[in-house]
Amino acid sequence: MVRYTEDKKIFIKILYWGCAAGGKTTAVDTLYQLCSEPPKEQSTDKPQIEVIPTGTLKKIAMASGSTLYFDRGIFQSKKEKSLYYHVFTVAGQQRFGNTRKILFEDTDGVIFVVDSQKSRLQDNIDSLKELKRVANGKLISVIPLLVMLNKRDLDDVITLEEWEDVMKEAGLLHEPSNPLSEWNPIIYQTVALYNNAQNVYRIFSECARRCVVYTVWGDGKAPERENKVKLPPDVPDL
Repeated sequence: MVRYTEDKKIFIKILYWGCAAGGKTTAVDTLYQLCSEPPKEQSTDKPQIEVIPTGTLKKIAMASGSTLYFDRGIFQSKKEKSLYYHVFTVAGQQRFGNTRKILFEDTDGVIFVVDSQKSRLQDNIDSLKELKRVANGKLISVIPLLVMLNKRDLDDVITLEEWEDVMKEAGLLHEPSNPLSEWNPIIYQTVALYNNAQNVYRIFSECARRCVVYTVWGDGKAPERENKVKLPPDVPDL
């Protein structure tokens, strides 16, 4: 749920969800570094960064480096100075189910991080099923969902088509006849590591964009098809 403060600031909550060691914390680390760099000339392969971090990235981690409770960062829009994004990651270990449920409260958008390694397929499926239960029918219709098909730099990974089949079986990729198909999750093939980052900022940017569109044009839910057609090309300014 988008939050408005008395001093007219707007806060949107984006949650990175996925199984343990899938790359959630690495993705947010890389996002933070990308958004902290000096401005660069816009190119076709590197999108213009439209947000800046405010403060430092907060982490509560175990000795192994795995997330213990959550990570948190705050990003401010460069164009709309009153607009902020609260970015959280969840702990992926099975025993932190209650923590994940609490962190999901008031979430405006979800980025589901998939570990592409074939050996982790069932872990990803289990995590997706848990997300569906916690979301209680709100994914896509009320809460935008994007997917990071992560670790694409590794060998022995699942194909994009294999993960699409998982999403369809979970009821999270709608057929064209369904109005919600307009807001089907985009599946980005990603590498979360900073030195070889691929699509880390793009997926955050699209999730942020959809959160704003749902709020402004859909009154807190997925806009109907006719409303989407009316969206000006530059909405929203992140």
